[in-house]
This record gives sequence, C-alpha cells and structure tokens, in this order.
Amino acid sequence: MGLSLLKILPGAEPFLLPGSRKGALLIHGFTGSPSEMRLLGEHLHRENYTVLAPRLAGHGTTPEDMACTSWRHWYGSVLDAYHLLAAQCDEIVAIGLSMGGLLALELAVNESVQKVISLSAPIYIAEKRLQWLPVASLFADFVPRRRKPMSDVAACYSVCYQRTPLKSLKSLLKLIGHVRGELDKVSQPLLIIQSRVEKTVVPKSAQFIYDHVLGEQKKLVWLKKSGHIVTLDMERETVFKEIDQFLTETD
Repeated sequence: MGLSLLKILPGAEPFLLPGSRKGALLIHGFTGSPSEMRLLGEHLHRENYTVLAPRLAGHGTTPEDMACTSWRHWYGSVLDAYHLLAAQCDEIVAIGLSMGGLLALELAVNESVQKVISLSAPIYIAEKRLQWLPVASLFADFVPRRRKPMSDVAACYSVCYQRTPLKSLKSLLKLIGHVRGELDKVSQPLLIIQSRVEKTVVPKSAQFIYDHVLGEQKKLVWLKKSGHIVTLDMERETVFKEIDQFLTETD
C-alpha cells in the first residue's frame, strides 16, 4: 500500500525561513512535526541563519499514513531537505530533536554537514512496554500515546499524533541500532543536550553518544527541569543560548 494523499494537520507544515549563506536544518521527532522546532527556527533566523524544517514522511497527517513508512523514508525526507538547503547555503548545521537527533547524526555520516546538534536523542528508551512489542503487534496496529502535562506554549507548538503505529515503533528501534553502530564515524563538532529528568529517553543515552562519536570537539549539556521536548519546555531559552554559544565557538 502506498502513502495516501492526506491533508497536513494544521501547524504541522514544513517551513523555510530565508537568511544568510549559513543554513540550519531542523529535524523533528518521532510522531511529531516541524512545529516542535518552530521556536528554535525563529530564534536561529533572527541570528540570520537560513532555516529549513522538513516534515518527515508519514508525519503530520494520520497515524495510518505513518504506518506505511520506515526510518529509511524518514531519512529520505531529511536528505531531500539537506540538498535543498545545500543549494542555498555554504555550510549547514543539522539539528535534530529526539529521533531527529538520530537522523542528524546519520546525515553527518553521509553528507557534508559542518556541525551537529542532538537534542534528547534516544539510544535507550524509557518504556518498559517495549519488551512486549513483538506480542503486542500481533493483536494491535496502534497504541495510545502517553502524554505528559505541557505548558501552554509547549502545547500550542506540539502538533503530533495521539496514537503510535507499532510498525513505525519497530522501525525506530532499527534506526537506533543502525545509528548506534555509526557513531564512530561522526567527526563533526557536536553539541548534545539532554534533560536528566525526562521520562521518554533514558538520560544515559546522551553520555553514550558523547563517548562513542569519533570527533574530539564535542560538548554535553545537562538540563535539570525539562521534559523530552526541550525546544518547547521551560528551559528552552537555555537550550537556545547553548546552541548559540556552540555555533559561535565552532566557527
């Protein structure tokens, strides 16, 4: 079955903010949409970056649409966006949230990306039910998504699915395994930001990425109060400042 032609959810549209010859590719997370990268994108645009935030295949429409995709489709969306941005910019920083962080790292292995920023990227997922995934997928195609309380600002910009396709979850696990084996090929300057108290990704994921990348120019920043979507949560201004500092220091 091919991907259906469905209407994009309001707020889930990709966005392009033209600026200088420095480009920022913003990659959203699993079951999410470009909206969760919007505030960061506007911040970087004020710093004169050309910002492009693609909508990954199967996202921002319906969970049924996403169930027809795999991580290679999602990475294909990133590749398309990268080539569009590379045609306009002399250098590119890839910035990914959650699964988007994994896709940013994968892009850094394969393409000419100058800098990488990984936000809440999973190597270990804090979901005990994953052990039952092979059995659960025999009886159901989707599971309800557990939602944490969010601030008004975060809720406004968090356009995402309320159900998770189990086929897509299996593919996410394959992506984690693939990127885990590729970390020693990532040589670009790397900023990793991770909350110590979030409940979606096990925080030690950030330390694992830090310890296994090839490059020596790397920094790990720990947050103390945020949930998983650090681009929207209460410490987002700290996240933006750390990103600004990293981009300046690695010029």
